[in-house]
Parts: sequence; C-alpha cells; structure tokens
Amino acid sequence: MKSNLLVVDDEPVARQSLSDILKLEGYNVNSAPNGQAAVEYVRMYPVDLMIVDLRMPGMDGLEVIQVVNQIAPETEVILLTAFSSTETAVQALRLRIHDYLTKPASPAQIIASVKKGLARRSGKSHISNAGTNDVVDDAIVIFNLKDGTNVDLSRRQIKHKSKIEHLTPAEGRLLRILMENEGKVFSHRELVLLVQGYDTTQREAPEILRPLVSRLRHKLEKFPSLSERIVSVRGTGYLYEGDK
Repeated sequence: MKSNLLVVDDEPVARQSLSDILKLEGYNVNSAPNGQAAVEYVRMYPVDLMIVDLRMPGMDGLEVIQVVNQIAPETEVILLTAFSSTETAVQALRLRIHDYLTKPASPAQIIASVKKGLARRSGKSHISNAGTNDVVDDAIVIFNLKDGTNVDLSRRQIKHKSKIEHLTPAEGRLLRILMENEGKVFSHRELVLLVQGYDTTQREAPEILRPLVSRLRHKLEKFPSLSERIVSVRGTGYLYEGDK
C-alpha cells in the first residue's frame, strides 16, 4: 500500500516541485497552501507523513505541528525552513518532529528523510493513554530491535531475554530523544535543554551532559545491539544510528 504524504508550503512553485519529486517515488501526495488548510486535511484524511514549511502567513509550521500532534499523533513530520536557528530547531524537536531540514534541501536529502520517517512510523508503537490532554508526551513508545531487545521508553525499561534494566527519568528522556530522531546529530547544548530543561553555554554543556551519557552507556552495556547505536560525534554531540 502506498504511503500518504502531505506537502504544506505557501509558495506554489516549491509546493509543486516537492509534490512532483515525491510522486515520482511512488507516494500518494496531496498538498496544502497554508497551515489552516493542512490542519483541515489531516482532520479528514489519514496522513502518514507531512512536510511543512516553517514560515507561512497565518498559521506557521510550528503551530501546524502542535495541532497535528493532537489530532493525528502517529503522523510523522519533516520541517523545512530557510531560516535556521538553534531556537527554532529546539522548539521543533520538543514537538518530536522526525526531521528538520534547511532550504534548499536536495531531492536526495528529502527522499532519504521521508523514507526514514516512514520506517520510523512503522517501527514504533504509539498508543495514547486514556484521559490525557498531552497525547504525544504520554504516549507509549516501544522499539523492538532485530535481536529481540525491547525498549519501552514510557516505562523506561529495556529487556532482552532474562536481562532487564531500568532507566532514571533523565536517562529515559535522553534515550527517547535520540531514538525518536534516528540519524540526527544533537549538540550538547540542545540535549541539556531537551533533557534537563535549562539552557547553558556551548562550552559548559558537554561537562553537564557527560556524566548522564556515561551512566546511560554503562546500563546499555548489557544490550550491545542498542549501546553500539549511541554514537558520539566529536566536538559536536550525539546521535542514534539505525540499521545500516
């Protein structure tokens, strides 16, 4: 079955170009000229993944994502912007988007990101708890690795056969951020903000983060298929590396 994609951009040429690229890859592609139209479309039709421009008149990209997270939390999102900034990136990542690409992104970059987003959607289970107002944060998020390792990020529990390990809240948040954004490099400063909840300098951030990463890696030593995927990017930060 073909995946359903939605392209949201107020620029007609960009919207058409992106739609054509994705249609050539065999996807079902629809488009929306603004944020309000995108939200109305998602309310009526299933969307596996949407690509949203950040800067649009009226409802901007971040506002669209906030609404879509509530009405269709399983829809993966790629944010496109010509105005890249750390603040915007952190805002977007807090909304648990799949990817954040800076314009002009090449067709190859976009196609690769779409494929990863759709794989991520099919590879994890999101089941919202009844009676919650924050569907995304309270969702059950489970990853099942090929070797049978089960990573239950809502319970902060990792299991493989008879081996089991429990994570602290901070360790769980760190692993969840990395696993939910496979292949994306996070700076030390971004991770401190997303995991610990406060901003710091680029110089101080590695020192704050290092003990937490060390404790998490120590616990993951029991699960080689998982621990090997937490990769340090020298002088920058960390990423979660998926199957090669």
